Amino acid sequence: MTLAVLLVAISWQVAVDGPLLGVDTAVRDGVRELRGALHSALLNRLGVALSDLGGGVPAVPVLLGSAGLAAWLARRDGRPRWWTPVPVAVLAAVLVPLLVVPAKAWFARPGPFGLPLAADQWGWYPSGHTATSAIAYGTAALLLARVLPPSRARQVGRATVLVCVGVGAGLVWSDFHWLLDVLASWCLSGLLLLGLHRLLPRLASS
Repeated sequence: MTLAVLLVAISWQVAVDGPLLGVDTAVRDGVRELRGALHSALLNRLGVALSDLGGGVPAVPVLLGSAGLAAWLARRDGRPRWWTPVPVAVLAAVLVPLLVVPAKAWFARPGPFGLPLAADQWGWYPSGHTATSAIAYGTAALLLARVLPPSRARQVGRATVLVCVGVGAGLVWSDFHWLLDVLASWCLSGLLLLGLHRLLPRLASS
């Protein structure tokens, strides 16, 4: 419920150019000032590298590879419907553009540089890289958690959270996205992953 309320509130503010967008401006300006003060090429390259982890490559291959591994482990253990992870992963990969691209086109929000959108641009809200990383890596972690020992599943879960937070931080640090773009995609991804977490046991046993 909290994620849904936050997503609706942020989307409403973006749609009406509300006062909450002042947070975005303050964060952007603060990050730019800090980036200029540090003048660290290493941090700047790290920000771009972390952002790239939210691209379709490598996120989707990691998702599909994890699904294949989860299916293989489930089959080895003699579990019913061992093949379930594969269609679930494909569905998760397809959902990202189906949900994000229309939203980008509808909100048509300019990016942190403030330039008007070009004719071939969809807009910045919500963040596609954030959604891709959270949904792809998050789904992979959920699928693997069902076939790995609990301790290993927890390690995978922690690593997934760190990667997804890193992607969001890299996008904001590199001026690729507003903070609210990232937060909204985390909310959207969290809702989808929560639904998947509740649905997976039924899919695997029915």
